[in-house]
Order: sequence, then C-alpha cells, then structure tokens
Amino acid sequence: MARAIGVVGAPSSIGVRPYDDGMVRHLNRAPQVLRERGLIARLRADDFGDVAPPPYLDFVRPRNRPRNEQQLVAYSKSLGARVYGAIAHGRFGIVLGGDCSVVLACLLAAKHKAAGPVGLVYLDAHADFSSPEESRTGSAASMSLSFATGRIHSPLARLGGRAPLVDAHRVALLGRRDMEKGGHGQAAFAKSSILDLPSSQLLTDDWLELAGLALDRVAPGDARFWIQVDADVLNPSVMPAVDSPEPGGPTPHELVRLLTPLVRHPRALGLSLTVYDPALDPDRSCARLLVNMLEALLAPPITH
Repeated sequence: MARAIGVVGAPSSIGVRPYDDGMVRHLNRAPQVLRERGLIARLRADDFGDVAPPPYLDFVRPRNRPRNEQQLVAYSKSLGARVYGAIAHGRFGIVLGGDCSVVLACLLAAKHKAAGPVGLVYLDAHADFSSPEESRTGSAASMSLSFATGRIHSPLARLGGRAPLVDAHRVALLGRRDMEKGGHGQAAFAKSSILDLPSSQLLTDDWLELAGLALDRVAPGDARFWIQVDADVLNPSVMPAVDSPEPGGPTPHELVRLLTPLVRHPRALGLSLTVYDPALDPDRSCARLLVNMLEALLAPPITH
C-alpha cells in the first residue's frame, strides 16, 4: 500500500440486536481493542478518532422498521462526514466497526468523494438483504445491503437522496454461506442483480480470477468503490468472536489473498471491518488475528 491511510473508529452497536440477556452488544469496544493491539502504528496511519453513536433505544423490537432507525440515520450522516475527511486528499480509509450497518456511512462518504456512482465489494457470511418483516432480529445489520441498494422503504435507504447509495448491479457479495437459513432476504437476493460469489466458490476457484470478477462488476470504467469486510466471513474455527458464525469460510491467509488485489487497486476508496465482538474474545486472539490481517494487506514496505 503506497497510499497514506486514514483510520476512523465507528464504536456502534445500534445496528444489531442485543445479547439474549437484553444488554447491548460490545461491538462498540472493537475500535479501542484493535487500536490497543498497535494497529495505528503498524499501518503507519493517521488516526481520525471515533464517532460516538446515539444511545441504543429499541431494546424491544419495533414493528415494520429496523431497531434504532432514526438513530442510525443521524449516525450514518455524522460518521459519513468523518470518513469523508479521512479519505480526502487520496488517503485510503479504514473504518473500524462496530456492526456492519456502518457501511451505509462509508458509502455516503464514498459517493461524496467520487462525485458520482460507486461500487461495493461486500464480504460476509450472510446476504444481509432482508426487510424488516423478513429479518429474524430486526437488526439493521441484517438489512445493510437492502438499505444500500434501496430495496426497501426506509430513511436509511435514502441517505444519499433519491438514488440509492449503490446500484445493485455494482455490488459483489463474496463469501455467503447462509443458503439454508431464513431471515436474510435470500429469495429477494436471488432475484437481484448483485454478483453472488458464495463461500464454496471462494474455496475452490482461483483467487485472482474471483477478484477480477468482483472488480469488473464494481469498478467499470473509472468508477471508485468501497470494500466492506464482516469478520464472520472468516471460518469460525479461527474467528469465533462474532454474533452469527456460520460453518466453513476462508482462513485469514486465504482472505488476504483475495483482498489484496482489491485493496491495492488505485480506485479503491477504503475498507470497513465490522462485527468483531471483544466480549467473545477474552484472550484477544481474534483481535490480534484481525490486526495481523490488516497489516498484511495495508502496511507499507519498510525501506532503508
């Protein structure tokens, strides 16, 4: 990575359901825990600080809308402004979530930076394409791609104005392995124009070819694009500290091989990393793994 890097913390859990005991999930602690592992120094990045979210209000699931909808609208706008500042002047942005609804703020910033349409590479074990009625949890995180592509009626789907934050035909979803489960909008996803490269394909096909397929979809011509990485795309045998683990998936080494040509592409604007839960990682082994992965992708070479 020859470009300067700007890091923004998004310590938010307002887009995800509470724990079973009713307490707010600890995804909000992730940016601090990752920084404590030396992330900023290891990437030689500029730290743009954290954007604190509004309070969590919808402990009881509301009807026909996601939890904390208005809070998420306000947060997406404030976080998006900070992310835009981080990617200004050619920096590559790193956004440390938090739950994966923070991708909406990242796309808002990306559209502002690109001054036009952008693409999205979305790496996740789930489609995240549900509606409020389909979702099993009411979490905005389970609807992130629906909001981003304007599939459902919500203020979160209109953050960028009348047009969606990203057109569905400029989205590539990599690593999905939720085919046997409901609640993620699989039927609507199957009818969409999103490029689907499921986990089985990631583990059998050529990594460079898959990255090329994704780039052809998200970055035609001179288009810019964002990369969203949900930690649950990784195999839970090495990344158990997520709220909805799915069996299978790539190892960190395999994921780095896939991400490298995407991250190093000159029109990539940034990467958001989400859904790591420090409360599920008492020895911080998962935090170390994620920091090592980001360093392998992004750290500039040492020159003498």
